[in-house]
Amino acid sequence: MSGARVTEAEFVVVANRLPVDRVVGAEGDDGWRRSPGGLVTALEPVMRSSEGAWVGWAGKPDLELEPFEFDGTFLVPVRLSAQDVEQYYEGMSNDTFWPLYHDVIAAPRYRRVWWEAYVRVNRRFAEAAAEVAAEGATVWVQDYQLQLVPKMLRELRPDLVIGYFHHIPFPAHGLYSQLPWRRQVLEGLLGADVIGFQRVADAGNFARAVRRQLRYQTKASGISVPLGDGSYRNALAKAFPISIDAESYVELARRPEVQQRAREIREGLGNPKRILLGVDRLDYTKGIRHRLKAFGELLQDGRLTVEDVTLVQVASPSRERVESYMQLRDEIELTVGRINGDFDTTDHTAIRYLHQAYPREEMVALFLAADVMLVTALRDGMNLVAKEYVATRTDNRGVLVLSEFAGAADELPSALLINPHDIDGMKDQIIRAIEMPPAEQGRRMRSLRKKVIESDVAQWSRSFLAALEAAKHRHTAVGGERQTEGATAPEAS
Repeated sequence: MSGARVTEAEFVVVANRLPVDRVVGAEGDDGWRRSPGGLVTALEPVMRSSEGAWVGWAGKPDLELEPFEFDGTFLVPVRLSAQDVEQYYEGMSNDTFWPLYHDVIAAPRYRRVWWEAYVRVNRRFAEAAAEVAAEGATVWVQDYQLQLVPKMLRELRPDLVIGYFHHIPFPAHGLYSQLPWRRQVLEGLLGADVIGFQRVADAGNFARAVRRQLRYQTKASGISVPLGDGSYRNALAKAFPISIDAESYVELARRPEVQQRAREIREGLGNPKRILLGVDRLDYTKGIRHRLKAFGELLQDGRLTVEDVTLVQVASPSRERVESYMQLRDEIELTVGRINGDFDTTDHTAIRYLHQAYPREEMVALFLAADVMLVTALRDGMNLVAKEYVATRTDNRGVLVLSEFAGAADELPSALLINPHDIDGMKDQIIRAIEMPPAEQGRRMRSLRKKVIESDVAQWSRSFLAALEAAKHRHTAVGGERQTEGATAPEAS
């Protein structure tokens, strides 16, 4: 790591978080390490080749940091105060947008002071990106915490090519229309040249919201955005389903020490005939309560026994200062305790509940140990855990039970698809997964693995950046006025 340098980056990523975590060394000195995650992995080659810059928050309030270079990437920290974290991040982002965009599974709260903080912080990110970007640079804004940045950035720097990717669902208009600031958010997103979503349905929901709220014309994936002079700019809104660094999971799954750890996990659980696995952030969108209800009823009905089947539930801590998350943790831990109290024996446990995060090697060992992976999300933009499980199954064994409300269901139809609200249906599919013959497991898993390995996170970033490059060429072709040729006036709908 070196100190700040003057930079004009040709490629800039703007995300809520920097791609590094702050660590304290053995002697008390501060340092940095690269964050785990597919986005960082996917963009690393682009950042290196273009001397890119990454604008984001360092993860702790009130940190005053100068821009610095780390591992070939120029990092531009955006300062957030404790009040910003409370109002913009915990409030507007995670207590308003998150529940609203996940089909109001929990009730969103609309507070004007949170919105004011959201506008203020989004402007701070936009200004930081505008300052570091070279003339005509490409800027890629990430996710729902920064939905106003594209328009703000375009106003500051009309020369830039701007992309935005929405990592979570975009709701149907009947839900989206609840948002008091619905027009401002749509206008913010339409500042981008390319707006990416996880599912075709999400892109469709966005386009419908634009038609209903703004009366802009939409054709196929293009939206005609009016400019001040009476002409129109075309914004592309379409699905770019995100994925994982599949090869890294394949490599870990083949390591002898990881395979040995998987055997140790099975032995530690008493070598049951089948291990079911759930891996989630502790979030109300993940359907953990529904999964536990189905499993508890299967034990109650006598269709499963703890001697034969164990459920391992990893629930990593999440947003522990948000009240709905505190309530969820209490409810899940009470449910686990009740089921274990009713069905445990001295030698076997019904549910092994783990409220902690684990390193990737341990997660891959869990994937290898598990006969059935349960992904029961009530609503999920993608769900990369489903893809991680598939990537690790180099033996073409194991069964993925997957909610049809996760974005991954569009790409992984060979999984056993479920409606998690249908508890009886979920119970039947869990039994089917447990009893599935090896030949059928192999057929399904080979199909799943082919998709996950071919459509990895590198392919995702290439496809999105290709769309941005096409936007750049359109920009250049009309001399900086990104006007859609032959654009007509918007149609009211």
